[in-house]
Amino acid sequence: MREETRNSILIVDDEKSNLKFLSSILRADYTIYTAKSGEDAIKKAEELLPDLILLDIIMPEIDGHEVAAALKKSRKTKEIPIIFISSLGSSEDEEKGLTLEAVDYISKPFAPEVVKLRVRNQIQIINQLSASKHLSMTDELTNMPNRRSFDIRFNMEWSHTMRASTPISILMLDVDKFKAFNDTYGHEHGDLVLETVAGIIKQTLKRPTDFAARWGGEEFIVLLRDMGINGSLEIAEKIRSNVETTKIPNPDGSASGVTISIGIAVQETMPCGCSSKEFLKRADKALYTAKETGRNRVCLYN
Repeated sequence: MREETRNSILIVDDEKSNLKFLSSILRADYTIYTAKSGEDAIKKAEELLPDLILLDIIMPEIDGHEVAAALKKSRKTKEIPIIFISSLGSSEDEEKGLTLEAVDYISKPFAPEVVKLRVRNQIQIINQLSASKHLSMTDELTNMPNRRSFDIRFNMEWSHTMRASTPISILMLDVDKFKAFNDTYGHEHGDLVLETVAGIIKQTLKRPTDFAARWGGEEFIVLLRDMGINGSLEIAEKIRSNVETTKIPNPDGSASGVTISIGIAVQETMPCGCSSKEFLKRADKALYTAKETGRNRVCLYN
């Protein structure tokens, strides 16, 4: 199993001594996987999705250049950085490696400190990019996926629904009278309310395919794959009830509760006769109905 706290490296070389040497100098800092052939490298890269690949060029049957080309063509592995390792030291060889989008080139025989430094430099870049990507897709206050992240996930799930003709549901949630709460207790306490509601939503959703995000302001959105009307209503009511019964401590020592309104759009069969944008609008219209008819309730788009 891949260790979540360590970066992982796939080392590819047909020489057992090279695999042993590189593994020995890198294992203290990284999770190491090895492959002895080009075919095995492609298979393990797709299965393990390492953070970095050290790839020997000269190998029988499928050489390193062919492996790199195959990895760059695969949707799963095309973003994995590759460092070529080889005894070929000419500028033409390095140029060919760079045209295959290799990020670096390490020549044999190996100098341990050079190997460590080049690997460390790439791992630092990888981690910086990963952190930046996470921040761009995550709401800072609630640590939930943000609207951009939801849009990407929704487009994927909508395409799946269209192909497989399976149900899909959207829950649009809004904290009732949030402005009044902010005006009474201040924005800092309002942030606590949003964090609390976000936590309740995440705790209520049980399936790994359920996806919740902060839509913006005091609004949240939930995507339920393969979920029809009855299941969606049940989940929405659980979220609404869990929020209603939660008490939030106030700065003056008292405790107060908040409520939420929820609008639901469900499509149980495909084709649905509407676009993905219209489907979202249906959930928003149902939310508007919930707010207009008394708040603290769940409304299904009809």
